[in-house]
Amino acid sequence: MRLDRFLAETTDLTRSLAKKALHRGEVSVNGEVTKQAALHVAPADRVVWNGRPLSLVGLRYVMLHKPTEVECSARRGLYPRAVDLIDLPKAERLQTVGRLDVDTTGLVLLTDDGQWSHRVTSPRRRCGKVYRATLAEPLEGEAMEAARARVAEGILLEGEDKPTLPAELIMHGSRDAELTLYEGRYHQVRRMFAALGNRVIALHRESIGPLSLGSLGEGEWRELSQAEIEAFR
Repeated sequence: MRLDRFLAETTDLTRSLAKKALHRGEVSVNGEVTKQAALHVAPADRVVWNGRPLSLVGLRYVMLHKPTEVECSARRGLYPRAVDLIDLPKAERLQTVGRLDVDTTGLVLLTDDGQWSHRVTSPRRRCGKVYRATLAEPLEGEAMEAARARVAEGILLEGEDKPTLPAELIMHGSRDAELTLYEGRYHQVRRMFAALGNRVIALHRESIGPLSLGSLGEGEWRELSQAEIEAFR
């Protein structure tokens, strides 16, 4: 890796600012000051900028308990982004693994490992995602059984030409629905209940595959253990 790129990867410097720092003699490699932006840096090399040893940031895997009014977006908008809640170096490189709506709470995964993200989100992997939805209207009796059957068969959502994958619906009360999905379409939970003649007034994601929030409080995050990472491989 070129030295100017290495500096940009390990600091807040842009490539242009990294070259200026090199020109000012602020950078040393293996104890020797260098001004060569194109110098190749090997993994074993020791790079120091203004007395600060630098090292590349590896792949990260994070779980977040997303509050409402937080966006799962890479771009800055009207609301804070999920990545803004993560206190890690170069956190802006993390991408959400799928998305939750701004008014939906619950488990969000973030990573800079694109292949791992694809394994989690690919419908072919059948990685179940469990949601708890508070419904505007009660769903019970024969209507509940009919809804459960439609969800298990797949529902053709408005504006789409393929039904949803078979899913699982459990009612914990007349308005407290637990829905397990194996795919992630746009506003899928809300659209599925709309197709069933109901409306979601609150939505929370409890788990993704083997991962659940546990004791993680709203707005809190933690890095995944190696075992948790490997569970999706």
